[in-house]
Amino acid sequence: MTRALVVLGALSLVAGVVGVLVNLRGLEFISDGLTHAVFPGIAIGFVWGGRDGLFAGAMVAALFAAVVLTLIVRRSVSSDAAIAIVFTAMFSVGVILVSRETNYVGQLEQLLFGRLLTVSPIEVIQTVVICGIALLLVAFTLKEEVFRAFDRVGFAAYGYRPLALDLVLNVAIAFVVVAASSAVGNLLVLAVLIVPGAVARLVTARLWLLFPIAAGFAALGSWLGLALGFQASVQSGIDLPSGATVVLVLVAGYAIVLLLRLAVDGLRRPRVAR
Repeated sequence: MTRALVVLGALSLVAGVVGVLVNLRGLEFISDGLTHAVFPGIAIGFVWGGRDGLFAGAMVAALFAAVVLTLIVRRSVSSDAAIAIVFTAMFSVGVILVSRETNYVGQLEQLLFGRLLTVSPIEVIQTVVICGIALLLVAFTLKEEVFRAFDRVGFAAYGYRPLALDLVLNVAIAFVVVAASSAVGNLLVLAVLIVPGAVARLVTARLWLLFPIAAGFAALGSWLGLALGFQASVQSGIDLPSGATVVLVLVAGYAIVLLLRLAVDGLRRPRVAR
């Protein structure tokens, strides 16, 4: 339980910051592509080294995918189609690799949906280190990332290099995917990356408040989801997967905030006199 909380705390912090930039830049589809692209590396690492090989394989795949994705977006006319084709193919390769192993169903389920309550001490350290690297990458380029998000033309005119900055952000996104995959699984990592930033945009329009709000929401939702899954399993005998429960709580929180925002906007809207 303690190890799971440490992992979720690190993920909440980095996903809150990176997720806001993903939301501001409209990179949700690219983030989805990266989650698919990292899966072959996770599968190769798992096949070759078991659980100990997951992070090594995922890191190699993450760096490769970030570079390829950046080049595709910069040079392809139909970048969305190219991303969908390339990374769906890579995801399929990962599934094929895992299917060659014994206990195929159980292993694939762990890789896709995570095993939050059984993360090992070494995996906790690896997750914290990877989250720290991703956070540093974004911290060193935060002002430039925000500038590019709001004024692409002005960013280029000012002399910045979009390719280098895009690569830094894509690497940070890929590292978040790697860090979260062992906890919540490859299929569910997208919610951890995107939902907190989307909630922060609903709560405030003040730029620098977006980051702490997103991180705080991610931390609160992760804690509630973990506690709910743990209590259901221990006290009620209901086997709830903790990773999926965390994601469900985050999505439910987003739905509540969205409804509240719509209600507030409705009250603020001036009524037309008849």
